[in-house]
Amino acid sequence: MTLDLADPLTLAALAGGAALLILVILLLTLGGRLRDMSHAQARLTGGLAQLTEAQRRSEAQVGTALGDSATRTARALGELQQRLATIDRAQAKIEALSGDVLGLQDILSNKQTRGAFGEIQLHDIVAKALPPDAFTWQATLSNGRRADCLIHMPDPPGPLVIDAKFPLESYEALVADPKSTAARTAFRAALRTHIRAIADRYVLPGETADGACLFLPSEAIYAELHATFPEIVREGFAARVWIVSPTTCMAVLNTLRSVLKDHRMRAQAGEIRRALAALGRDVELIVERAAKLETHFDQARRDVEGIATAAERAGKRAERLDAFDFDPAPEPPAEASKPRLAPVIRRREG
Repeated sequence: MTLDLADPLTLAALAGGAALLILVILLLTLGGRLRDMSHAQARLTGGLAQLTEAQRRSEAQVGTALGDSATRTARALGELQQRLATIDRAQAKIEALSGDVLGLQDILSNKQTRGAFGEIQLHDIVAKALPPDAFTWQATLSNGRRADCLIHMPDPPGPLVIDAKFPLESYEALVADPKSTAARTAFRAALRTHIRAIADRYVLPGETADGACLFLPSEAIYAELHATFPEIVREGFAARVWIVSPTTCMAVLNTLRSVLKDHRMRAQAGEIRRALAALGRDVELIVERAAKLETHFDQARRDVEGIATAAERAGKRAERLDAFDFDPAPEPPAEASKPRLAPVIRRREG
């Protein structure tokens, strides 16, 4: 069939078909677009859900991190508070120690309290080295002087005095300015004066030993004295005043303890001899009684031997009677008496 393009109906039909075709194409295109939009909307919804979940996780992580940070901060603040408290306690101890140092400085600045400080150290050393009855504190001598410590040594050498005072002020001035000639001169003069005072007060012929000790409660002063002022040490020896430190004082006291022990042993030697003599007499009595006991044992042995001999003879006679042998048997010879040995008693010679 041939289409007449000149016919209006044909044209209208063709136009309607074309329009319908276009509409169908548009509908198909629009449907694809709608499907694409639905997919895009679904992907967008999934993305929003993932974003929401990520946001929730992020918020949870941020909350956990904030909580951990708060915990660490609180712990750090607690440790800081403890350290501050420790610092406060240390500061309080430092302040107390500063007060003690100032108190010690006040003690050492006073001559009487300084002597008491030296006596405390000397008391500890002497109490550890000697028995309680070997020394006396603050003993008064015949000249009215009071000795810090008096060691009761036998004669000779006699009681020994130990003085516990020392010239601290001049030593502190020397330490503050070691190169000062004036400080060296003052320290030397103070030591010489103190040595002469000890020699005059505590070395009394017929009452005390022919020397005394000057106790220095500091090894530093003792070392400085021997290193820088050896002439003072020699002058002390010449004046029979021996300068001792805590260490050398302990050595001297140990030597004195040996001397005291030897003296007490010699003093008790007579008593020991009398005890030994009594012991010798007791030993002699024991020897005599042992000899008598030996005599008794010898007699008992002889009696036992006689009993054995008589029993043997009786046995033989019983055998002859059992065999109806009535012939008189020869009597055994009488046992010769054995000479008894007198016990030897060993006497203690000397």
